[in-house]
Amino acid sequence: MTVRHQWTLVGGFLVVVAVVLFGATHLFGEGAVVAGSRAPDFQAVTLDTTPRTVSLDQYRGQVVLLNIWATYCVPCRVEMPSIENLQQTMANRGLHIVAVSIDDPTKTQAIRNFVKHYGLTFQVLHDPDGRIAKTYQTTGVPETFVIGRDGVIRKKIIGATLWNTDANRALVSTLLDEPAR
Repeated sequence: MTVRHQWTLVGGFLVVVAVVLFGATHLFGEGAVVAGSRAPDFQAVTLDTTPRTVSLDQYRGQVVLLNIWATYCVPCRVEMPSIENLQQTMANRGLHIVAVSIDDPTKTQAIRNFVKHYGLTFQVLHDPDGRIAKTYQTTGVPETFVIGRDGVIRKKIIGATLWNTDANRALVSTLLDEPAR
């Protein structure tokens, strides 16, 4: 194979990669949902007897910890007590914790039981269609997004974490200290 043929193959490969990347960008939207990107709006329903729709836009100008989880998720069960602890220590400063279950539509009572079992006092919503998982491009549960007052994702964590650590409290505290816009 001549050098010219090699460069032709390399050029062809680069064209194919560019076409794939262009197509993926258009297929998956404007870009990845990562730290530094704007938090996409979503809608989910409350666990009330008569469910009502809640959206992220309702928290505009607030610091939000958005946790995407499911009742069948063992790491979610490990993580929830630390999220509740963060709620107990930071809610009075203005932190809004929103946990959205992506359990299927038949699991509303299981979600209610989970909330009661863990004594969760923060906003727990249900997204039975799993739209939020697609919108936020999650790879599984749990995934958590810390969103600043400006609507920008400041931290994304894939998997369970302990939210009552000094580092996580410091992050939330810093965001709560930022002026509202």
